[in-house]
Amino acid sequence: MFVCSCFGITEQQVEQHAADGACTPRQIASACKAGTDCGGCVRRIQALLGRGESPRREQFAPAPGPP
Repeated sequence: MFVCSCFGITEQQVEQHAADGACTPRQIASACKAGTDCGGCVRRIQALLGRGESPRREQFAPAPGPP
């Protein structure tokens, strides 16, 4: 099944790049361009990498420091 229709990248190709060491959507993009055109496949790439749809970082308050 295609993950990135812009560049014709399949789930199997993304999984192979992940097995070869690509562990972020940016690293997948560097390996095969998936996610670099319209961006519609980035969430699917995240899911394939086991990252799911992570909450945005700015939603978390910083941990309190020592008193």
